[in-house]
Amino acid sequence: MNIELRKLTIDDYDGLRESMKEAYHDSGNGYWPKSNIQKLLKLFPEGQICITVDDKVVACALSIIVDYDLFGDNHTYEQITGKYSFSTHTSKGNVLYGIEVFVHPEYRGLRLARRLYEARKELCESLNLESIIAGGRIPGYHQYAKELTPRQYIDKVKIKEIYDPTLTFQLSNDFHVRKILKNYLPGDLESKEYATLLEWNNIYYQDDVSARSAKIIRLGLVQWQMRLFNNIDAFYEQVEFFVDAVSGYQSDFIVFPEFFNTPLLQPYNHLPEKEAMEKLADFTAEIVEKIQEFAVSYNVNIISGSMPVKENGKLYNATYLCHRNGLTEDYRKIHITPNEQKYYGMSGGDQIGVFDTDCGKVGILICYDVEFPELSRIYADQGMQILFVPFLTDTQNGYTRVRHCAQARAIENECYVAIAGCVGNLPKVNNMDIQFAQSAVFTPSDFAFPSNAVKAETTPNTEMMLVVDVDLHLLDELHHFGTVKTLKDRRQDLYQVKYLK
Repeated sequence: MNIELRKLTIDDYDGLRESMKEAYHDSGNGYWPKSNIQKLLKLFPEGQICITVDDKVVACALSIIVDYDLFGDNHTYEQITGKYSFSTHTSKGNVLYGIEVFVHPEYRGLRLARRLYEARKELCESLNLESIIAGGRIPGYHQYAKELTPRQYIDKVKIKEIYDPTLTFQLSNDFHVRKILKNYLPGDLESKEYATLLEWNNIYYQDDVSARSAKIIRLGLVQWQMRLFNNIDAFYEQVEFFVDAVSGYQSDFIVFPEFFNTPLLQPYNHLPEKEAMEKLADFTAEIVEKIQEFAVSYNVNIISGSMPVKENGKLYNATYLCHRNGLTEDYRKIHITPNEQKYYGMSGGDQIGVFDTDCGKVGILICYDVEFPELSRIYADQGMQILFVPFLTDTQNGYTRVRHCAQARAIENECYVAIAGCVGNLPKVNNMDIQFAQSAVFTPSDFAFPSNAVKAETTPNTEMMLVVDVDLHLLDELHHFGTVKTLKDRRQDLYQVKYLK
């Protein structure tokens, strides 16, 4: 048996007619005249799909594009098809309207209709249409018409108390009933002339067609080698080297690690750790300005690792999102580690929120923050799709905490998580002597993603960069159709996570 799904041609008409006659034999419906098929193929060839088995047409799906606002929900089949002339078709429409699906009865055990529906969905997505809409027969209704209203019948089909050969299939293919129609298809005695107005929503639809290209996002992670610099210009040269290299691969984001500028502490190693960190904070404004210049000149969004900031007598651990359009935003580490408190007297920030970028909504957490699931859950509720985590860990134990918590955040929040850390040794800087890191991009765990939920990772403890593509379409699909739906299935009647500010 050779099964092929392809576009319909006029040469297929004889096979289409015979299969359609067999498909509707019991209902008394006829078949489309050849002139109608010719017109459909002329108006919208890509919308006419067939399946052949051993070169015989056994299944078919016909469709047009309509401006649905012109018809609304209270239309008939005759109206939506322009009295079967298809004059209602327009390439500028917003809805793919299904006007026909049938499968030859001898081939119904092969799930061919499912293939046709999937092909329609792909067509809808590729044309960036809002949805697929169709009027669906309910051929089993005549058996229950004396005891059930159409709505009661449909409700029982939904909960699988009743099997309807058409509606049950459509519901299982992610269509929902938008409305019940009367007199939709006159002469349909099996359905008592009732029909369901069915809809499948294209979750990838974009009002701005150009925005679809932004669904594939390229991330560049810098696994930064700690090294001493003779001066700050040498530090800038190393930063620009990585910005140049990563942007050369047309990356949308570059991520530097937490406290990646601490080699500049070396001249102050004679001072107590807190005073030395305050000296380093004096450089932060200048460094951020320089990185923002790189973001614009290299056309890439940069997460600037993290740096100390002094404000009103307090030290904060802050990172900066330098947008390639010139905007700069900051995030301050919320949870301060015991080490940061002991040696530097760091204070925690108190602002939480996602950032709007030209590549969607992103969140930033700094190292220890990712070990607190509430923060990323708040981000997820605000629409975050990518979480960036600059980190700095000295031991493998510390790294393991960051890694596994970051992986958990990706799974529970249906997002990508990118972590970037420092490697190597810094013997002439107090409290920064050793580093351990393996930077990585983590994914949710479902069929569309790697089986270990790791998109890519670096070689441990080696200076390098990691360039990774992530597909935001897959997150949309996971959210609506995933094996599990962690964001949707939360029992918010029992518990909630709230930002109190």
